[in-house]
Amino acid sequence: MRPVICLLFVFCTTQAAAQAPRAVDVPTRPGVTQRFLLLQPANARAAVILFSGGNGSVQISADGAIGRNGNFLVRSRDLFAAHGLAVAVIDAPSDRQNPPFLGGFRQTAEHVADVKTVIAWLRANLNMPVWLAGTSRGTQSAAYVTTQLPAAEGGPDGVVLTSTVLADRRSRAVPAMALERIGVPVLVVHHRQDSCRVCLFTDLPLLTDKLKRLAKTETLLFDGGDNTGDACGPRAYHGYNGIEAEVVAKIAAWIGAK
Repeated sequence: MRPVICLLFVFCTTQAAAQAPRAVDVPTRPGVTQRFLLLQPANARAAVILFSGGNGSVQISADGAIGRNGNFLVRSRDLFAAHGLAVAVIDAPSDRQNPPFLGGFRQTAEHVADVKTVIAWLRANLNMPVWLAGTSRGTQSAAYVTTQLPAAEGGPDGVVLTSTVLADRRSRAVPAMALERIGVPVLVVHHRQDSCRVCLFTDLPLLTDKLKRLAKTETLLFDGGDNTGDACGPRAYHGYNGIEAEVVAKIAAWIGAK
């Protein structure tokens, strides 16, 4: 009976180490807090901060419920956790909880300060590498923060760019950023049938040609899935609709190999 009891104890201990998803509020700029939803699996080996596209509003309530759940990364959060990644779904900060939310804010010093605070919290409390992952307009957050914050100064350990904003008249697209400042691994993920006007697959060389100068970068391309609604929407090819599990598995494997 003793071996059985031992195995049961190990199983229960491992299960107890996993925590239920919870909302975390961290103070950042004066009078401002930054909220994120934390998923902490028992076997986590790295943490990833997920940046939604669009206006960046996820509407995370104090009890951990999410009001806007459709975005590719947001709806795939459990898949990331299942692959051994702690997940922080980041919302707009407390002073950006009304329209335009993160519109016009993603490439500001204030946004960098907010994200730096979340990175620091994750490192201090989870003691593991921290990556940034953005999709669509979320790539403008993830990429910009990474250009402004070297890892040695509180920046991320790596960045994942999915459905990157490649050409845009309204705001600075990712290829126009100072990508040469990035000193951490960069993974680019794109759908070959993405027809979102600011993320066209045909424009992908604007990004990948610049990233060739970096030491650690790779591009993963995908096909198939379902294409529903607006070309820039979360249920189009742009949002990896129907192939989320495949995409997340390959992202997680790449992070784990670095």
